[in-house]
Amino acid sequence: MSQSLRLRAGIVSILLLLAFVGAWWGATLPTQVDLGDMDPEYAAMMGLDTVQESDIPTPGDIGSAIWTHLSDPFYVSGSNDMGIGIQLAHSLWRVLAGFALAALVAVPLGFLIGMSPLMHKALAPYIQILKPISPLAWMPLALYIIQDASISSIFVIFICSIWPMMVNTAYGVASVRDDWLAVAKTLEVGPIKKAFQVILPAAAPTILTGMRISMGIAWLVIVAAEMLVGGTGIGYFIWNEWNNLDLANVIFAILLIGVVGMILDMIFGLLGKAVSYKEV
Repeated sequence: MSQSLRLRAGIVSILLLLAFVGAWWGATLPTQVDLGDMDPEYAAMMGLDTVQESDIPTPGDIGSAIWTHLSDPFYVSGSNDMGIGIQLAHSLWRVLAGFALAALVAVPLGFLIGMSPLMHKALAPYIQILKPISPLAWMPLALYIIQDASISSIFVIFICSIWPMMVNTAYGVASVRDDWLAVAKTLEVGPIKKAFQVILPAAAPTILTGMRISMGIAWLVIVAAEMLVGGTGIGYFIWNEWNNLDLANVIFAILLIGVVGMILDMIFGLLGKAVSYKEV
């Protein structure tokens, strides 16, 4: 991307943001209420006012919430009152733990499926049955068997992360060019050495794409899982603030989820670029 295009794209993005914030600010301005012929003193006694504030938080309210939470993100004032940094750390820990466990299972299985037509045929029915099941559908069963909300959340992340990684790994392994495999066979390269020195580098971009998709899904699912099980995490924070009817904090948490998700996606995007190659 050229420097000129980057600059123009940045300007357009800023203008769109300003337009959105401006429209938001305009929509949340106080409105005049026509009380008709009602006596002003009676209206005041009944709690009525000629100026009605918006129920939707203003951009200023969101800015205040951002400042409040980010100025002290790691405080602990009880089991149900923790800083946003601690809540976010709980969510990230669950996502990374479940994702890592999924990678340990999905990548080797993907290699096996991609390299063996027999295993591909044998495992395909199970993958096609299990893959469409919503990860949250596993939560009641996980809670019953594991009887721990945090570990159950990690299990749900494991379930939702495993399929994109496994499928992409199998596809990447099966798509390695035949002439590269023929060269390895000609040089009498062993199966383990061929897997690590020929197949893995060739399939790495596709594997990273699967991991990128899995991480995006995992970050989506953890919020819903934490809303169900409660306790800690960014999902629990949103649900708790909704119960407190504090929409400014809810919107702040939604923005934070988006920013963290973008950062995670960018990390895997950079890793994908680092292992990508051009075929000649």
